[in-house]
Amino acid sequence: MSSILEELWRDKAIYRETTKEAKELIGCIADHHDNLRATLTDVQKETLERLDDCYAELADINEREIFVYAFRLGAKIAIEVMG
Repeated sequence: MSSILEELWRDKAIYRETTKEAKELIGCIADHHDNLRATLTDVQKETLERLDDCYAELADINEREIFVYAFRLGAKIAIEVMG
């Protein structure tokens, strides 16, 4: 059973602009990924694809957990300030 915060995260209602630094790093990662992929056999490419899928799923889980934690922390701070 997911919480209302997880539902909010899943709806992706929150927009976050990517910084220049992050865009550059994403480009660097993509370049290295493409260069590596060009050297692999078909079997190795399938393994890399499965690795990429697992990493993307883990990154999504981590982002959701960070979002929920930060939201709850912010609410606790607001309650303390108002109290």
